[in-house]
Amino acid sequence: MPLHVPPAPAPALRSVLAALGSPTAVTEARTPALRSLQGPLTPELTLPVHVLDQITGGARPPRTRLTGWWFLIRNGDRAVAAANTVLTPDGWTFSHFCEGPYLSSTERALRQAEGMAAAYQPRLLSIPALYMMTLWLHGDPTADASTGAPAPSDVLVPLAPAPPGIAPHHPCKVSDLLPVLTLRLNPVPSAPLLGQLA
Repeated sequence: MPLHVPPAPAPALRSVLAALGSPTAVTEARTPALRSLQGPLTPELTLPVHVLDQITGGARPPRTRLTGWWFLIRNGDRAVAAANTVLTPDGWTFSHFCEGPYLSSTERALRQAEGMAAAYQPRLLSIPALYMMTLWLHGDPTADASTGAPAPSDVLVPLAPAPPGIAPHHPCKVSDLLPVLTLRLNPVPSAPLLGQLA
């Protein structure tokens, strides 16, 4: 099933194009691939980046907030970097270029998602408290990409590297993965040993 990729805000795309056209931005980027490549660099795929700040468990649904837009940068048919934008008081603006394991992991997760039976809207979900990134497959492909929280039936695909005990690239429903993440962030206190009670 094809993914319904939401369009990025026009100012975010313009800021990335301006950064790609700026020799200073490219040569000062901490991305060796960008500095060494010849030929055109083009932003092709855009994903909204949401952050999950608190996972409390219980009946309250998780809350997310949109923090940026992520652009996959290609050189020919090869992904070489990503560009991130952030929202400032003046609107969407370029933040930085990056590369590393999440780049190829995101591409792999997107290929997995394209093979699924249901239609989804892809997003990135960052869980800073666990140093974790996931591909969030939102079940409403026509939803406003800047809002919303993970629904129990939405799918999360942990990206590599994932925290210990969480399998990267193993799609999980939010209703299955959220309790695991909740336990990681809010461990149940262990019972005191009998000898410690005296």
